[in-house]
Amino acid sequence: MQIDFWHPDSVTLVKTGMTVDFRVEADLCSEAEKLLQQNGLNYEVLIDNLQTVLNRQFDSHVRSAGHQYEKYNSWETIAAWTADIANQNPALISRSQIGTTFEGRPMYLLKVGKQGANKKAIFMDCGFHAREWISPAFCQWFVRQAVRTYGQETIMTHLLDQLDFYVLPVFNIDGYVYTWTRSRMWRKTRSTNAGSSCIGTDPNRNFNAGWCSIGASRRPCDDTYCGSAPESEKETKALVNFIRNNISTIKAYLTIHSYSQMLLYPYSYTYNVTKNHVELNTLAKAAVKELYTVHGTQYTYGPGATTIYPAAGGSDDWAYDQGIKYSFTFELRDTGRYGFALPESQIKPTCEETLVAIKYIASYVLDHLY
Repeated sequence: MQIDFWHPDSVTLVKTGMTVDFRVEADLCSEAEKLLQQNGLNYEVLIDNLQTVLNRQFDSHVRSAGHQYEKYNSWETIAAWTADIANQNPALISRSQIGTTFEGRPMYLLKVGKQGANKKAIFMDCGFHAREWISPAFCQWFVRQAVRTYGQETIMTHLLDQLDFYVLPVFNIDGYVYTWTRSRMWRKTRSTNAGSSCIGTDPNRNFNAGWCSIGASRRPCDDTYCGSAPESEKETKALVNFIRNNISTIKAYLTIHSYSQMLLYPYSYTYNVTKNHVELNTLAKAAVKELYTVHGTQYTYGPGATTIYPAAGGSDDWAYDQGIKYSFTFELRDTGRYGFALPESQIKPTCEETLVAIKYIASYVLDHLY
């Protein structure tokens, strides 16, 4: 039986006592239910018709053509937006290209901040896993709020005066395009694999951090395939090269995923804790508390391996091991009611609360430069 694991990412990560979210094709539904019943497992059907829920994702009433912050935008729309927002705000935003994807699309990076010499920076990326659409929506929202509130709101103004934010709105562009055009639940990149007809690598298992040692697969057909080697993906290589070239200025790394409402920090490739574990834990706890004040959304927090599941080759662990001591993964809304099919009506509240947490972390980093 073919099962699409939503949470955790693969069957190998399932542990006793864990709640598991998975998707099966409609014609296998009764068979799956029978198996669960035979094994005495409690279950509930969260989404009985995924296609209906996917159709309803686009429930925002703003349906005009062009880019909108409260709806999901296609890659073409996002790419055009990166040029527009930079052109309209030359004093705060500049756009560069850090590489090209496997299918040849440009990877655009926005540098957000008031121009100044010797500024430290925070790197933030969205859209690692193609089906996590709320993630790129947040990167776009962040850039808009930076532009809109600079000079009006004290925290954002202070942050942009003192720091630069490097924002990569969509990391896995090929995969994202594929979720719009062919298969909404696609996760990986779209690169070809030698000796296999299966496509793609899980980009968040492709970094050189305990690569493929735990919570990742060596089978190209699996959703958590780690790739043929660390940094085998062009997208991974582009991000790694940019961070390495700017390592002296980048003081925090933030990567935005969904779903499960968690704020995670290293490590995921080992159960060992980091040198500054207590500091990271305290910071995560405070950021989650700030996030809660906006809409009452509850997040859990902790090291990746114990809080969500062990997984090697992640970008947050890699960034931390490069010496970026403030490295965090956000898992945005929700906890499984809609999962990856989060409706557009939740973009605004999700982004509002996430922004507050990000600003809290950024302010802390600014006060604790190293």
